[in-house]
Amino acid sequence: MAESLRNVKHVILVLSGKGGVGKSTLSAQLALALVKSGLKVGLLDIDLCGPSIPKMFGVDGQNIHQCPEGWVPVFTDQSQQLALMSIGFLLTRPEEAVVWRGPKKNAMVKQFVTDVYWGERDVLIIDTPPGTSDEHITVVEALREFHPDGAVLVTTSQAVAVADVRRELSFCRKTGLNVLGLVENMSGFVCPTCSECTNIFSQGGGESFAEQSGIPFLGRVPLDPSLTASLESGSSFAEKFPGSPTFAAVQEIAARLLPATTTASSNESKPA
Repeated sequence: MAESLRNVKHVILVLSGKGGVGKSTLSAQLALALVKSGLKVGLLDIDLCGPSIPKMFGVDGQNIHQCPEGWVPVFTDQSQQLALMSIGFLLTRPEEAVVWRGPKKNAMVKQFVTDVYWGERDVLIIDTPPGTSDEHITVVEALREFHPDGAVLVTTSQAVAVADVRRELSFCRKTGLNVLGLVENMSGFVCPTCSECTNIFSQGGGESFAEQSGIPFLGRVPLDPSLTASLESGSSFAEKFPGSPTFAAVQEIAARLLPATTTASSNESKPA
């Protein structure tokens, strides 16, 4: 592990109490926002039964190669600024089901943590499956000696989702994982014509929970049809729709997560 993560400066886990709250989507957009600020980013997908990251970036079907230091991640661009790793790259067919018991899943997660050679990365984002089960315990234990920055919790504003994220917060506290903050996802809808954001669901449940729990509230991310289209086509939402309120919200969240790093990188990228 020391070799694979030796040159990774920050490690952030993205967690949710239930499926369907947009955790993988947020992980992908956070990675793109950090890349846009000039950072070198890795994105590790440990959702073994539902790997979606390769499809979101349009690199499904790519193969994983070995180097003397371990597995080489899949890069999304020639500059290798964004690196991805997912079990989706190891399946012979994209529709193939991963039917594994706990021990095999745990071994795979450990291998992802210890055997992927990320090279020099400013940030590694780890996209986890929903819940608080084997994969979560395994990745937290495998990362413990590396001292990860902490976790970002993702919820929607509905009461059911907030109730589930309470369990995720309990998991973090029981395992000693620092909580960086909470994101309220799908908070409002961005009109594709005028870009006005309208509330179609309840709003504020995530922020209220964060305040009650004493954890930082990182922000709200509205729904945007353009984001859905980008994910389905595997194109970069950040590049195609840089003026979207949704991406602006993600950029603000990224800046709150790593303020010193993003500010330094932005300054370095500016001409003298």
